[in-house]
Amino acid sequence: MLARIEKGETGYSATYERHLNHPVEEVWSYLTDNEKLPKWFAELRVDELREGGVIKFDMGDGTFDELSILELKMNSVLEFSWWVDTVRFELSEESEGCLLKFIEKIHTITDHTPRDLAGWHVCLDVIEALLDGRTIERKEEWKIWYERYVKEIQKVTKQ
Repeated sequence: MLARIEKGETGYSATYERHLNHPVEEVWSYLTDNEKLPKWFAELRVDELREGGVIKFDMGDGTFDELSILELKMNSVLEFSWWVDTVRFELSEESEGCLLKFIEKIHTITDHTPRDLAGWHVCLDVIEALLDGRTIERKEEWKIWYERYVKEIQKVTKQ
């Protein structure tokens, strides 16, 4: 399912939802455990898991950008800066597992935005696949979702 992309007063938001057949604590571990995190997003590492703490992004050239943790509620909310934007993971219990909601607040739509949206979409799919004991072909999936997000961004920016 595509993210819901909306224009707001101060930018845009993209909201993804995944109903996962796994407990909140297990899903949370994929968001915050440095042994599991690289399985779905190789460049991220949690440096200090606390509000005001840091998540490091490996730039691939020997340097790291520091992303600030803006809000943290254990097993529930992880929000951090994504350069000028923010990303937020919210987990809530459901009868058969949990709801994972991911929200990216986007300051400005750029040519790169559909790439990022497709990337987040595939990352969430990879988390679900890992939890289910499956694998997915990331590059092929990304190409499919990228084309869809290009069209979605065009719709939203023409409003």
